Amino acid sequence: MLRALDPDEPRPPLAYRVPWRVDRIYDRHPLITNASALPLDFVRVFVDGGGASTTEHWGQMTPGDTAEVCLCDADPDDAVVTLAWFHPEDGNEYLWRFVM
Repeated sequence: MLRALDPDEPRPPLAYRVPWRVDRIYDRHPLITNASALPLDFVRVFVDGGGASTTEHWGQMTPGDTAEVCLCDADPDDAVVTLAWFHPEDGNEYLWRFVM
């Protein structure tokens, strides 16, 4: 149901923009870049697909850092990549998934 907004009512914070850019230059090796202005802590990558699953630990990624995900053991048509990281400003852990 629609309702009128009270201008004095506090508003929720804006959504946190996903800090990643994925370049699919290579069929089985997408490049993932930290496209944000902040370093991201304890970055981990989980790949599931075609009966195979792997985990990679990337550690901290500073702005502009790029890493490659190997999908050689996964079916590229069925691969799901999950990135997990901690945001340095609030300490919360975030997850983001994409499919190839």
